Amino acid sequence: MVFEKGASSLKVDGTDERKFSVLVVDDDATIRKIHSKFLSKFPVDVQVAVNGKEAVDLYRSGAFFDLVLMDLEMPIMNGFEATKELRALGLKSLIVGVTSRSSDSEKKAFMEAGLNDCYGKPLTIEMIKSLLQELNKSN
Repeated sequence: MVFEKGASSLKVDGTDERKFSVLVVDDDATIRKIHSKFLSKFPVDVQVAVNGKEAVDLYRSGAFFDLVLMDLEMPIMNGFEATKELRALGLKSLIVGVTSRSSDSEKKAFMEAGLNDCYGKPLTIEMIKSLLQELNKSN
């Protein structure tokens, strides 16, 4: 699969029709909507979860994700706990923290839970494009 740069989106070129699967985990409906809208510009399948427990339950039920956008602060199970649990269950996919917290110590602890990277929210379309290009290089 090769992404070609387009005016506002990435297009799939070649015979491999596999789409990346992205899970957006956030308790804020506005952030879920923004990230889902940006992701809809690319060849991806998007699922959403409103807390970490939903994300873990999806994975336990057999769902697979190439990329997880994980909020830090959520009810029931926060992003730190969910990331640790997903890694313990064997998820090797890219998990990117998305948080409104700017404390270096909080971001460091979140990273140590098993994130590949961590950004402030909301993500921009350029950040999402960059993450998808990173996925494309590793597949």
